[in-house]
Amino acid sequence: MAIDFSLNIGATKSKRVESDKLYDTLIIGGGPAGLNAALYAKRKGLQVGILTQKVGGQVLDTKIVENYLGYSKITGEELMKEFEDHVKEYDVPITDEIQVKKIECKEYKEIHTANNKIYKAKTIIIATGSLPRMLDIPGEKEFYGKGVSYCAICDGSLYQDGIVMVVGGGNAAIGSAIDLSRIAKKVMIVHRSKFRADQILMDRLSELENVEIYLGTVINEIKGQSRMTHVITFDKDSGKEKSIDVEGIFIEIGHIPRTECLQGLIELDDKGEIIIDANGETSEPGIFAAGDVANVKYKQIIIAAAEGAKAALSATEYINKGKH
Repeated sequence: MAIDFSLNIGATKSKRVESDKLYDTLIIGGGPAGLNAALYAKRKGLQVGILTQKVGGQVLDTKIVENYLGYSKITGEELMKEFEDHVKEYDVPITDEIQVKKIECKEYKEIHTANNKIYKAKTIIIATGSLPRMLDIPGEKEFYGKGVSYCAICDGSLYQDGIVMVVGGGNAAIGSAIDLSRIAKKVMIVHRSKFRADQILMDRLSELENVEIYLGTVINEIKGQSRMTHVITFDKDSGKEKSIDVEGIFIEIGHIPRTECLQGLIELDDKGEIIIDANGETSEPGIFAAGDVANVKYKQIIIAAAEGAKAALSATEYINKGKH
């Protein structure tokens, strides 16, 4: 099961990237990292373009953003429209509905797309982002944004004094449960096996009085009406199902980086994320990466945007030194 991420906020009104032109840098991805990379690269005087499946990226699916500096509350769609409009002021060409099939490093970098076009650049910035790993159960898609969330930092404040559930057993899940315990009246953690989080987090979790733990338990279904109201769990030891009332569920079982077109080209970690250094450089000279697709610990909008700026500045320095 996959959530439909097809919403696009208007990239087709922009000037398009030309396949017969050599760019200083081409950015693959139109989320916060990609858009901010384009802004910084253009301000540095580079010939820059964006190739993306959709402008806005995963942020479009965030109902309310309350932790981006300068905006006390804004929808994800509105925030990304602000980003896009800012980039358009610099006349950056954007081609959307693009699927990159492979990248080849020859005299210049070549980006091959599914519609058999080839785009050329001296440098490339990969900002393709990631997708949350889903449970693939009934009700998950239907109640996404109506109680189902994949980001406790983003949506936790919506459940002040409420009853919430966290699914997962790693650092992200336990960290989210700890954060939510300060907001919600009650936090339940459901995990199918044993916890694998760091001991320091487990020690902190054990001190909390408003947290309940269900190990050896899986979620079979998410149910509700206009919003989710309860989940159906399955206890692997007893073999019995149970209905649990809950207002929100945070699925923290990892993300899937969008690196399909990069296999064998640059170095990836065991999660499939692009390994970068402090400057956003990858293992392949002239290819940089930024945002959730890279092995940056915290996956947040403001961090992705900042990493995009860093990658653009690094690409500029690479070009200025004549390394291409």
